[in-house]
Amino acid sequence: MGLTKQYLRYVASAVFGVVGSQKANITYVTLRGGERGRYVAVAACEHVFIWDVRKGEKVLILQGQKHEVTFLCPSPDGIHIAVGYEDGAVRIFSLLNGESNVSFNGHKSAVTVIQYDGLGARLVTGSRDTDVIVWDVINECGLYRLRGHKDVITQTLFLRDKNLLVTSSKDSFVKWWDLDTQHCFKTMVGHRSEVWGMALLNQDNRLLTGSADSELRAWDISYLQEEKAEGEPKVKKGKTLLEEVRELCQTDECLTSRILSCKKAGSILREARDRVVSLTTDAKARVIACHGNDSALELFTVLSEEEVQKKMAKKLKKAKKKAEAGEDASEPAVERALKDEIIRLTNIKASAKIRWVDCLSCAGGELKVAMLLQNNTVETYSLKMSDKTPAANKTARLTLGGHRTDVRTLAFSSDNLAILSASGDTVKVWNRSTLQVIRTMACEYALCSLFVPGDRQIILGTKSGKLQIFELSSGSLLETVDAHDGALWSLCLAPDQRGIVTGSADKTVKFWDFELIKDEGTGHKRLTVKHTRTLQLEEDVLCVRFSPDHRLLAVSLLDCTVKIFYTDTLKFFLSLYGHKLPVLCLDISHDNTLIATGSADRNVKIWGLDFGDCHRSMFAHDDSVMFLQFVPKTHLFFTAGKDKKIKQWDADKFEHIQTLEGHHREVWCLTISPNGDHIVSSSHDKSLRLWERTREPIILEEEREMEREAEFEESMAKGDVPVVPGETQGEAAPAGKKTVETVKAAERIMEALELYKEENRKMEEHKYACGHAGKEPNPILVAFGNVSVMFCSVLCVVITSELEVSLLVLPFSYVPELLKLFSGYIQQGLEVELVCRCLFFLLKIHFGQISSNQMLLSVIDELRMNTLSKVQEIRDVMGFNCAALQFLQREIESKEEVMFFADATGKLEEKKKKRRKRERAILTIA
Repeated sequence: MGLTKQYLRYVASAVFGVVGSQKANITYVTLRGGERGRYVAVAACEHVFIWDVRKGEKVLILQGQKHEVTFLCPSPDGIHIAVGYEDGAVRIFSLLNGESNVSFNGHKSAVTVIQYDGLGARLVTGSRDTDVIVWDVINECGLYRLRGHKDVITQTLFLRDKNLLVTSSKDSFVKWWDLDTQHCFKTMVGHRSEVWGMALLNQDNRLLTGSADSELRAWDISYLQEEKAEGEPKVKKGKTLLEEVRELCQTDECLTSRILSCKKAGSILREARDRVVSLTTDAKARVIACHGNDSALELFTVLSEEEVQKKMAKKLKKAKKKAEAGEDASEPAVERALKDEIIRLTNIKASAKIRWVDCLSCAGGELKVAMLLQNNTVETYSLKMSDKTPAANKTARLTLGGHRTDVRTLAFSSDNLAILSASGDTVKVWNRSTLQVIRTMACEYALCSLFVPGDRQIILGTKSGKLQIFELSSGSLLETVDAHDGALWSLCLAPDQRGIVTGSADKTVKFWDFELIKDEGTGHKRLTVKHTRTLQLEEDVLCVRFSPDHRLLAVSLLDCTVKIFYTDTLKFFLSLYGHKLPVLCLDISHDNTLIATGSADRNVKIWGLDFGDCHRSMFAHDDSVMFLQFVPKTHLFFTAGKDKKIKQWDADKFEHIQTLEGHHREVWCLTISPNGDHIVSSSHDKSLRLWERTREPIILEEEREMEREAEFEESMAKGDVPVVPGETQGEAAPAGKKTVETVKAAERIMEALELYKEENRKMEEHKYACGHAGKEPNPILVAFGNVSVMFCSVLCVVITSELEVSLLVLPFSYVPELLKLFSGYIQQGLEVELVCRCLFFLLKIHFGQISSNQMLLSVIDELRMNTLSKVQEIRDVMGFNCAALQFLQREIESKEEVMFFADATGKLEEKKKKRRKRERAILTIA
């Protein structure tokens, strides 16, 4: 066997540079019983970051998998947080250890809203696929899917004391759902455009909706007592068919209005004229926060009934005085309006456009507000609601961990330890090992950058055509040089490290030498650049590169060609033409033999530098190739494209080696460390990603096979949705979704059943009975002990939320054997709860075929007897254990006077408060 070229795999190492992604909301969380309002959770691409706003530090990362986070919702107890993703999945993380044990998969597209009920036992999710799904968090399964909306779901709200749900959508409708019967009993059509947000106020007696105009509409909700149905209305003689239809319609309207009725109470006018971007309230629904597409946040407060009555009494008093002064004999009347119940609190002006907001009411009438801004910043404000004119104070601003605008240039230091990233307003230097910011310096819009040899200074090329030189030790700008009249698109360090070359949109290439001059202010020597030569060209210059031997200079032009010049004489050597669109990036290999060019036509071409012949043209990306760089001392190179992907190629064999997927928007640039072990890339999603080279070799045939398998699995998951026999496509439907995991789980169950059948057949034929020669038992069974334990373990491995869909995919031919197995399990007491759940689901979906099969009659009867007795036995044991534990608790409390759990924590808080008061008193006396 001949030797093959070995490639080493690059893997994702870290995500940094992002404070908070714009797609998902911001929310306050509580960590390990810490101070309320100290921690906020924000999305960071596929991860969730928990920030300590007081220290400005990242304290916890909830690791995602592949898809971008789209919504966050903490549980009512504050221990868990539900995270929705771009692919429609929902995962529940524990805030104690950052692990996820529960996941739900039911939506076909991005999750747009998540809401817990009051107890935290149920979860409702809305999505771009227009469906609403209610999940059981305790049983880890989907309850039902609610269909009815025609556009993206924007908000879902549980009503506290009633089993009702209200949802809003971009289809301009607000729908009320009865969760007992899983149907929509009321649709509100009072909006002319999309409904972007909703909130329930006054103990669920008022609904506030935000739409595409400047009004917040308020609706009064009145709950009606359900009347007992008196049977179907009798049709009297002599009535026409039209009259009968009218009567039935009126009866139907009465049925829908038995639950509740909604009446418009008025509107609150916002100061902003555009649509409501987000509308939220605090936990007690006393404060309403809303904002549009600008930087102003409007806060309203909802007055209690007592406060409203006091206000109305004052109004009446004023009206009486006015009437007495005017000598009006009639009794003055004061009408109660919406503006008397909901009043404007204050406006908060943020430093940039607001994307999401969350508010939290704290002790002492303090309101904390957290905002996620559109420029990758988190700001928090605090205000006292008891003040007559509350003024918001900015308490924290998280900016250090990222850039305000997209990073357009990256560079590695010569020792592989520092990373330079520059954007439209700042340049940052990061420590590669800790991913912490070392220096942040203000700059102009940077397009290209490099470390000066020695790594003590950096040089930036800007959009205005200037060269900016910064000193890293002091973080100061040493000099700004007016280098070009147009945008400075590219700069390259000379191989002898004595100067640089720059290319600009003013159709010139300029050569610069490094010099040390005496600074007039300090008297110390500092670095500067001295212009030596200029190469005038006919088109805008997009990219320039020196060959490593300093013999040639490659220049890409706007006319889609690459011109090669001799460095010493600047004489023309070669012209590389063949691209259909301008060449945006190029690089030359370490041995000066190859030049690779990447273009906006999505192709990468590899050329020989001796004759300028094109060795190969490869279709590299699905969009423009934005950056290209060779791995040092190899003929391997990486390309970055607007298709969100980074790809590695072999320039000798013209093969695609691997694809690095992770970015969620266009990739602008990348840089490779001098030793080739690390790559850093930047994207329009505001994130910087670090990739590491591992020792794991890549075998290209296996890589291609894995890609084909991934494509096949994706197409398999997108197949037809399994249909439940007898169920119509109405408003309610099963919550689950067919995925690759459910298909694999069904295959594992079928394999286990086949093995069970085979072993049973062998046992009947006595092929390996005691004292008879025959085949050895299956090694899988030897590992588990017997067939029952083996099949039970296969069933337990299936994720709880995917169990029903896995059973739905199962063909009916396997069901009779399953029922016989379940009967044995229940008799033995093996996983009774799980077996009962599977049994009831199979009976529900295959009821017709099972009930018509005479062979299964005895099995079903046996199951009925065993299931009832076994479940009752387990319930008795659980009841006995609960009673015993309660008795033990009472005994311990009475003996030692120790309060358990919640009571103990409450007592501890009281003690802490008393201690703080004593300390304050001592301080005031002192």
